[in-house]
Amino acid sequence: MSALDNEVRVSVVPGSTLPEVGVDAEGKPVYNLKKGLYRRLIWTISGNFLFLLALYNAVISVFLPNQVANVVEGGDSNAKVLALASIMTVSSFITVFVQPLTGALSDRTRSRFGMRTPFIIGGSFIGGAAIALLAPQKSMIGIGIFWVIASVALNVMNGPLATILADRVEPEKRGTASGFIGAAQTGGGTLGIIFGGWIANYNLPLGYIIFGVGIFLCCLVFCALNREPSTQAMVTEPFSFKTFFKQFWISPRKHPDYGWAFAGRFLMYLGYQGIVAYQLYILRDYIGQTDAQSNITIGLMSSIQLVTLILSSVVCGFLSDRFQARKPFVFISTLIMAASYVVPLVWRSQTSMLVMAGVLGLGYGCYMSIDMALMTQVLPNEGKDAGKDMGVLTIATNLPQMLVQPLVAILLSLFAGNYAVLFIVAIILVFGSSLFVLPIKSVK
Repeated sequence: MSALDNEVRVSVVPGSTLPEVGVDAEGKPVYNLKKGLYRRLIWTISGNFLFLLALYNAVISVFLPNQVANVVEGGDSNAKVLALASIMTVSSFITVFVQPLTGALSDRTRSRFGMRTPFIIGGSFIGGAAIALLAPQKSMIGIGIFWVIASVALNVMNGPLATILADRVEPEKRGTASGFIGAAQTGGGTLGIIFGGWIANYNLPLGYIIFGVGIFLCCLVFCALNREPSTQAMVTEPFSFKTFFKQFWISPRKHPDYGWAFAGRFLMYLGYQGIVAYQLYILRDYIGQTDAQSNITIGLMSSIQLVTLILSSVVCGFLSDRFQARKPFVFISTLIMAASYVVPLVWRSQTSMLVMAGVLGLGYGCYMSIDMALMTQVLPNEGKDAGKDMGVLTIATNLPQMLVQPLVAILLSLFAGNYAVLFIVAIILVFGSSLFVLPIKSVK
């Protein structure tokens, strides 16, 4: 039975012209999307996530490393690693709690434009502007300031956008929907690196401007095509600072499945980010390529990964809905990812990195396609506070981004810049994450 079947429906949200939307007893929108509107939602939200992940991967994996290397005098290997780690650590520390806060605020937002739309539009506008303003920066302070602003604003947008799956799609359909979104995310990330590696050799500032303007336009189109009804009639509980901040603690004892899912996601991303954030430097300082060669190779790696991850995402999402199973797919996908890191560890060459990219795409594509569906089905209280609870789960994604920068810097310092240690640690963490899926009981 769908969770929507438990809601108290009325014909239409007061003041809304959207006949596919009803309300429950508290005035909260209850979606019953027809096939055409459902398809429009999935295609457009997938497009948004594709562009957003393209932006993140191009900026984090290509633009910022190149820009920092240009700013750091002489492009010294240790100095550029520490400089990049400093910027990413500060931005991650500041943004780690942005999505939970934004999710909770969006749950309480009452406006004629709905709960999520104001945050999606506002965050994408400010974040896009900050990305574009990274283009002319020629100092570490300037790069740091505008990247922090962009990170905060894009997280303000990303949290409510991710909650839309829980808001509007029935649980039985979330595997397929998550599959398309996962394929878009992983495909977008790959395309971002391909495009980023190409444009970094020609006009790096133009790349920043394209992504800055593009993310705002994508969000504007999405919100226009998938209008959110007014939430002005929704019941609002009296606000209390104590109650508001207390709600962010979700007891793993009371909600063990949520706790296991959080821990598994945290370990997986901690291992994954340690490789993806430094793969440009891995190609240069571990494989031995020149700057120009590495920018080309990283694009070739991403092209290979694009094919395998899109195939994996769509197929696994469909099969997950077909068998109404999530856990086996998440478990197997993390094992495949861990296995991919073994290849460059034992075989140090450009070819090994290409093989790693292909195998990693199979595992990561499957993981991304099912993980979001799994997360929406372990939310406490049947998803009543979906914005806040999904936001808390993003800490398991954002916190590793904060921790991985100093962790990598420390490991490379202790092991004399030998990037092999990163692959060993990634294998341990990603494999370990697979074990945290097994105790989850509420999801098959």
